[in-house]
Amino acid sequence: MQQQCFGDRLAKAVQDKQNPVCVGLDPRLEQLPIGIRLERTASLENQAYAFEKFCSEVIDAIHDLVPVVKPQSAFFEELGPYGVLALGRVCQYASSKGLIVIMDAKRNDIGSTATAYAKAYLGTNGQSAWGTDALTVSPYLGSDTLQPFVEQCRTVGAGIFVLVKTSNPGSGFLQDLSIDSRTVSDRVADFVQSQSLMTATSPSGYGCVGAVVGATYPEQLQAMRQRMPNAWILIPGYGAQGGSASDVVHGMDSLGLGAIVNSSRGIIFAYENAKYASASNWQSAVENATHDMIEALRDART
Repeated sequence: MQQQCFGDRLAKAVQDKQNPVCVGLDPRLEQLPIGIRLERTASLENQAYAFEKFCSEVIDAIHDLVPVVKPQSAFFEELGPYGVLALGRVCQYASSKGLIVIMDAKRNDIGSTATAYAKAYLGTNGQSAWGTDALTVSPYLGSDTLQPFVEQCRTVGAGIFVLVKTSNPGSGFLQDLSIDSRTVSDRVADFVQSQSLMTATSPSGYGCVGAVVGATYPEQLQAMRQRMPNAWILIPGYGAQGGSASDVVHGMDSLGLGAIVNSSRGIIFAYENAKYASASNWQSAVENATHDMIEALRDART
């Protein structure tokens, strides 16, 4: 039986929490708070446990405030098998707290390998091994390699976010190249829109195929919002990378839907910011920084 569309599930989560904030779980050993932080000489098993403990306590601080978390697989994979096990438990814990979980792993390949990736990551409640709601996906092997992900999303009610215009300074090397009057980013965006429109359902009008468009390119973000009216946009680059609240609102529709805005370092390591020095503990700093981001986005919209 076909599950509820991811676009609708995400819309409900954003409406229930009344904000589009996505907290990125990007643990770095040297920035973990005192009491959790370990030396680089610690065993990989102990480092992985520290990452799991830290991310779980971040989730405790923000799960009532925001609709989405986005674990970054690379930081866990750096620790090998122990890190991967810790990542799996972090995803399970976030889901148990009612959060939508986007695995930021930027996967894809050709043919049956893409199908295997799709089945591995996409689907909650035992429908996939990882049990996550959504996955970031690279489009640069071709549109046919995205189809297994789209089909899995439709079957299990999951979502994907396709890299369209990323936030890094060198993204223009490929993404801004023009071919037949359209940039590479435009071509990928048009594919995303076609798939989103095909899978969109009521009441949100958004489909299961979304896009990644960075906050660091606000003019392109605004153009992509118009180019992909049925696609959710995951917006990285807010805060530490230079994107502001006034930049990211260009990715939202008139109802404040259609975009989720990711902040990683600015929230999870907020205790390092002098602005939050008066917080009673590092988790309170995380909570305060989350409240400030929610208010900044709300003010920018109004």
